[in-house]
Amino acid sequence: MTAPTTLDIRQVEQFLYREGRYADEHDYDAWEALWTDDALYWVPAGDDAVDPSTQVSVIFDNRNRISTRLKQLRTGKRYSQSPPSNLRRVISNVEILEEDGGDTVVGANFVLVESRIRGTEIWAGRTTYRLRVIDGEIRLAYKKVLLVNSDQPIPTMAFLI
Repeated sequence: MTAPTTLDIRQVEQFLYREGRYADEHDYDAWEALWTDDALYWVPAGDDAVDPSTQVSVIFDNRNRISTRLKQLRTGKRYSQSPPSNLRRVISNVEILEEDGGDTVVGANFVLVESRIRGTEIWAGRTTYRLRVIDGEIRLAYKKVLLVNSDQPIPTMAFLI
C-alpha cells in the first residue's frame, strides 16, 4: 500500500547510501528488493532530454528487465563480470527536489571507482531518484543516472551503476 509520506534528508541519504553499498558489494537480492513493481532504471546515452523508448540508452530497464539482468549476474556466467568488478562509490550533494504524487524526487552526485583486470575506470554523474514509501519502507520507483561523459563513447559497463 502506498501512502504519501514526507521523507527527511537523513532518511533519504541513508537509503541512497544503502542502495549504493548493495550495488557495490554485488548484493543483488538486497538491491533488487529495494525496487517497486513499476520501477524504471535509465542510464541515457547522450542527452537525457530524449525519449528513452525511441532512442538508444546505456540502460533502460523496467522492473522485469531489472530482474532478468540480476538473474544473469547471479549465474556467474556473465563473463563481462567474471570475476566481478571491485566497486566503491561516493554519493554527495543529496537534495530533495520535490514531492510528486506520493513520491519524493531526489537528486545526488556520485563518483564510482571500478577496478578490474583491465584496469581502473572512474564513473561520475548525477542521479535522479523517485522514492516511494510502501508499507513503511522506502522503495526505489525510478533511477536515472546521467554520466558526465554521456556524450562520449563509454567503456563497457557490465555492473550496476
